[in-house]
Amino acid sequence: MNILNIAIKEIKAALREKGTFVFMLAFPVILMLILGTALTNVFSSNTPVGNIELLYKNEAASPQLTQYWQGFAKAIEQEGVKITPLAAGTDGKLEISEDRYSAYAELSNEGITYYGSSKQTIESNILQGMLTTFADRYNMAAAALKSDPSKAEAIIRNASAPGEYIRETALNPDKQPGSIDYYAMAMTTMIALYSALSGTFLFRGERIRNTALRLMAAPVSKGEIFAGKVIGCTLINLLCVLAVVLISKFAFQADWGNHFGMVFLILVTEVILAVSLGLGLSYILKGDTSRSVVMIFLQIASFVGGAYFPIMGTDSFLGFVTNLSPLRWANKALAQIIYNDNVAGALPAIGLNVGIAAAFLLIAIISMRRQEAL
Repeated sequence: MNILNIAIKEIKAALREKGTFVFMLAFPVILMLILGTALTNVFSSNTPVGNIELLYKNEAASPQLTQYWQGFAKAIEQEGVKITPLAAGTDGKLEISEDRYSAYAELSNEGITYYGSSKQTIESNILQGMLTTFADRYNMAAAALKSDPSKAEAIIRNASAPGEYIRETALNPDKQPGSIDYYAMAMTTMIALYSALSGTFLFRGERIRNTALRLMAAPVSKGEIFAGKVIGCTLINLLCVLAVVLISKFAFQADWGNHFGMVFLILVTEVILAVSLGLGLSYILKGDTSRSVVMIFLQIASFVGGAYFPIMGTDSFLGFVTNLSPLRWANKALAQIIYNDNVAGALPAIGLNVGIAAAFLLIAIISMRRQEAL
């Protein structure tokens, strides 16, 4: 009962600190909004493509090639490609050099001569892929014509269907976060780590306010005081973290996946880690030194952990440094759960959070027992 009362007292005291409480909510939400809006294009996997226009000249004497080309032209026009025959007296190469078309193709009985625009490289590459497919299909139909004309007709008929020349293939089929999704996750884990500041002030605040002696004189054991204050500090910081999650989800439509229990568990263990870290350092480093060290650590951990921008290509020494940040392993675990539905991916992060938290709590307990006061 004493532990519960002390925890409630700690929560009430934290709620009275309106400045700190607003900071824990406003800081991540504003950063989430600013960075998520400003860096939208960084997280977009779409590449804008302009109008695709193909200029062609048909000098083929083969009626089969002409028939096949007409089917091909009809199919890709339905895909949004504009096809224009070369007008008499016009130089197709000159039209391409002056960037009037995306590509120019000359058809003859010997094959296709292709000229792509050096300025419209994306559109030119798309057309080149289409024409390569056309040539392959025609060669296959020509070979089939010699042995079985009915198969050649089937090849030509199927190749005339829309969708035969433009196909989308995802190199990474997994769901990917948008800018708001990423910064909702990053800001939440960052503010959870900021709970370490509350941990540094947990018992040091009692000594500064000269209330430590009153607590020691009360009929309450050191263990109950310790447990009650740690639980209260953890709960109030977890409340701030959950508020950020709810704001990001319902106000900004951030994606938190379907495994809310595991997401919550990662955030809980990170808050416990942060409070334990701050508390342990407050006993190791005396005075304001602990708060200064924690603040420096939070800034570095946030920077290398991907709070302000996504960290890519971490196979070098930079990768080793980023993996030392609690934000890094928390964000990776959340990404595995939210975007890959890999619940087991959370276990390493949870294990690290609990293990490190236990170590710093043990340091704080031993240090408290060695001194008479709090």
